[in-house]
Amino acid sequence: MTYTIEKNEQYALIRLAESAFEGEVPTDFEALSRVLFREGYSNIIVDMDPVQSVDPAGVSTIRKVNRQCTNEVGLLVLVTQNDDLIEFLDKAGISDMTILPTVEEAIDAVFMNELENDFRSESDDEYDAGGSLGRD
Repeated sequence: MTYTIEKNEQYALIRLAESAFEGEVPTDFEALSRVLFREGYSNIIVDMDPVQSVDPAGVSTIRKVNRQCTNEVGLLVLVTQNDDLIEFLDKAGISDMTILPTVEEAIDAVFMNELENDFRSESDDEYDAGGSLGRD
């Protein structure tokens, strides 16, 4: 798999240089994702601009990595403006799949997700504190 990667505190950005997400690419992508999860990255942005097609193994891998990101309270964002690819991925039925047209919008989505998670955890803390006070 040919790609470049940029790591930021909040996310890892993978820029694919492949025309198809098939063959060895899904396997290599899954292995790379596992490394990123071990390094603490739960937000992964994949710039799929040159990608024209995804095979069934690719769909399965995207589904698996998306689920892992969600389990880690993160986000997998695919970036493409290819309408045929977007339609194909939409029909693949990957739950909570995020597809955006630009890397900038994907970065914004990651930051919004982080803010929502922070807000949720603060609300949970306040509820827990309030709930325990009410029972004393």
